[in-house]
Amino acid sequence: MKFKLLHTDPHSHARTGTITTDHGEIPTPIFMPVGTAGSVKAVHQRELKDDIDAKIILGNTYHLYLRPGLEIFEAAGGLHKFNGWDRPILTDSGGYQVYSLGANRKITEEGVIFKSHIDGSKHSFTPERVMDIERCIGADIIMTFDECTPYPCEYKYAQDSMALTHRWLKRCVQRIETTVPKYGFDQALFPIVQGSTYKDLREQSAEFIAQQNQPGNAIGGLSVGEPHEMMYEMTGLVCGILPRDKPRYLMGVGTPENILECIAIGIDMFDCVMPTRNARNGMLFTTQGIINIRNEKWKDDLSPIDAELGGYVSTAYSKAYLRHLIISKEILGAQIASIHNLTFYLWLVNQARQKIEEGVFTEWKNRMVKIVSTRL
Repeated sequence: MKFKLLHTDPHSHARTGTITTDHGEIPTPIFMPVGTAGSVKAVHQRELKDDIDAKIILGNTYHLYLRPGLEIFEAAGGLHKFNGWDRPILTDSGGYQVYSLGANRKITEEGVIFKSHIDGSKHSFTPERVMDIERCIGADIIMTFDECTPYPCEYKYAQDSMALTHRWLKRCVQRIETTVPKYGFDQALFPIVQGSTYKDLREQSAEFIAQQNQPGNAIGGLSVGEPHEMMYEMTGLVCGILPRDKPRYLMGVGTPENILECIAIGIDMFDCVMPTRNARNGMLFTTQGIINIRNEKWKDDLSPIDAELGGYVSTAYSKAYLRHLIISKEILGAQIASIHNLTFYLWLVNQARQKIEEGVFTEWKNRMVKIVSTRL
């Protein structure tokens, strides 16, 4: 994997670049649709490519390991061939999902023992095992195994957890360096900065992660309930330490406002379930603001969902029709809303790239933050 830094905004830390993988190029800043089980919910791969123009999607290691299982990936030749997606894929490590299991998991120095949310069966994730699983799934970018701390979190717990994540990281790197990709293309390993919301821990973690000299770096443990200003502060602190010549990935973020503010801080990569999850519940992100399509006010509105946005579904269907589908619980409603929201998210980062290149990003960002935060 290669990263080329192209432009930097003169009034912020925003920048554009290109990540080159064996499955294609990714312009940054970029938003990555989440395909937890190898599928972006309610969206066909053809629509992801032709309508949304997603450059990269995510798969979830925990979920894919449990179902369909590693034997299927081995037989298929990896996730790309299994799901028919020929552009880049990123897999997380499953650390966040294991963290979210709560009482159904036990963390030790060796790794994590957990019970499947599907059938209660017992499994073990160690750093080495997770690297083997991600080799088997076959994503272009793979994440190291880490522990995600909750918010709020006691300092001592955050400190111990960060140290454990660092020890696991060394084991992940060792495993990757002593194994080879299974399917004939390169896999880039991204370590993850932790440290909760404590400045000194975030600094220590960012410095340790930077020293590992991996192809890219990620920031985890944010957007877990802390105030947005705290998230921005921690992100800015870490971006000031992570190397400029490698992509920075802020995991699990977030709202359109979050994305714009964090692009200004220096983040290159984002993912979040929000555009698809909220779409299925009738929340639309538009170039004019946020729409709850379930509201009565849209019942007779025959105007396009978002004429300014462009794209097939945003201009072909009216707000009234989409409201009818969502209220009627028609599957097509979830599909149209999901495609629209993802189209908007990709439009937003495309616009950000353009404004950075033109040298007017900060002025545009300040104006757009107000618009995308407004409820219509």
